[in-house]
Amino acid sequence: MDNAEQPLLSDSNKPHYQSVGKTLREAEKEYVKTLNNKKMFLAAFSAVLGNFTFGYSLVYPSPVIPALEKNVYPDLHIETNEVSWFGSVFALGACLGGISSMILNDRLGRKLSIMFSALPMAVGFLLMGSAQHISMLLLGRILTGFASGLTSSSIPVYISEISHGGVRGALGACPQIMAVCGALILYAFGNFLSWRWLAVVGEVPVFIMLVLMCFMPDSPRFLISKGKDKRALKALLWLRGADTAYQEEFDRIKNSMCMTHSLSWAEIKDPYYYKPILIAILMRFLQQLSGITPILTYLEPIFERTSVTLKGGLDATLVGIARLLSVMVAAAIMDKAGRRKLLFTSGLLMMASSLAMGLYIHFMKDIDHHDNSTNLTVFMANQGSSPNHTNYLSFIPLVCVMIYIIGYAFGWGPITWLLMSEILPLKTRGLASGLCVLVSWITGFALTEAFFPVANALGLEVLFFFFTVVCCCGLFFTYCCVPETRGRTLEQIESFFRTGRRSFMR
Repeated sequence: MDNAEQPLLSDSNKPHYQSVGKTLREAEKEYVKTLNNKKMFLAAFSAVLGNFTFGYSLVYPSPVIPALEKNVYPDLHIETNEVSWFGSVFALGACLGGISSMILNDRLGRKLSIMFSALPMAVGFLLMGSAQHISMLLLGRILTGFASGLTSSSIPVYISEISHGGVRGALGACPQIMAVCGALILYAFGNFLSWRWLAVVGEVPVFIMLVLMCFMPDSPRFLISKGKDKRALKALLWLRGADTAYQEEFDRIKNSMCMTHSLSWAEIKDPYYYKPILIAILMRFLQQLSGITPILTYLEPIFERTSVTLKGGLDATLVGIARLLSVMVAAAIMDKAGRRKLLFTSGLLMMASSLAMGLYIHFMKDIDHHDNSTNLTVFMANQGSSPNHTNYLSFIPLVCVMIYIIGYAFGWGPITWLLMSEILPLKTRGLASGLCVLVSWITGFALTEAFFPVANALGLEVLFFFFTVVCCCGLFFTYCCVPETRGRTLEQIESFFRTGRRSFMR
């Protein structure tokens, strides 16, 4: 009688609920210690080569635009009104790639989707390397953007599904690390290679990725979802090693998958589905709205317009090196510090640097506007023109952009991709990740296309003040909505959204 009168959620049951997550995590830690990770790392490396070409192709216009503006051949001379299209059309192609990934991820699988992306990427670089007209360059940009949109969705999901909780944070940062490496190589090679040879170099990692992925397994979770249990068990054996309890992991994944079925429109109203999807979409939206794509795409033109004194693309190379070091540090500490702490640190750095950049441009503004200027003062131009005088104020834009890029690479860059692949339910992972990529690149396209028109009409400082406000919104969103997923299995994360019990996440 006494038991019948006790409430279902009485305090006496609380220790039992809270012990669930702890027990699962302890078992996972013991299992992780027995694993052989070498082949899993090889599979992850093979996949993230796609992100290398993504980063390389994204910033391709940075050293190429100045060269095309000086080109003496009319068919390859880029006009002022074409510059924004050359930069932004990549994002338009990525939108199409994101739409395609909604179908390909769940039909072909993660592995084949990654391999398929090699075709448009290779053709795109071929068109740009052999271009005889600006239209060929634009088409090449669209195709490389399409491939990048496809890999943006497929690769993070593939890595999260082949990895385990012990290393998922570090491996989840690998796509961002490789994208940064690709951008850095482009900046470095742009100092001594012509724009045609830059396109030729871009072909190399595409073919290496294609060859390596032929020998890698598909995602065990995807194979189980398609009823291919034998292939899934074989994939887990290859990834984890023979002398491990891979069979128990297979059974755990299988049991979790038994509760899934085809998603209906009515189920979208269930918080289990719409909450993680909304979190992932809004994170990608805020990531792009912070201005990262136009800043990376137009890095050298921005430095030219803010009279940074370093010449020959060295400023962009320095930014690339700082970005690479930051994302490597983030990958090393992500599974120790946690996702939320890094997101807060990242957001604060981006907000402070954007505000400083905006204030610098505003207070050094030139009254007399010149065409295509950044509205800096004549004083700045005169000081910088003196051969015997170093104008240290002109390094402020470089420092601000470096801090912004460091902040982005420290958190909002890698963690946004990682969380997308971690929190989305398996049943919606292919479709929802494609939707995230679509929203991301639509935002990136709009910002990249509008960047120079807004800068010319209102001033470059207005854009950086806008980016500051967006970073503030990102901090508030992180505090209110983003869960901590460090050290949790994908099944534990799904259980948190399914039941609403935080015991799975503690």
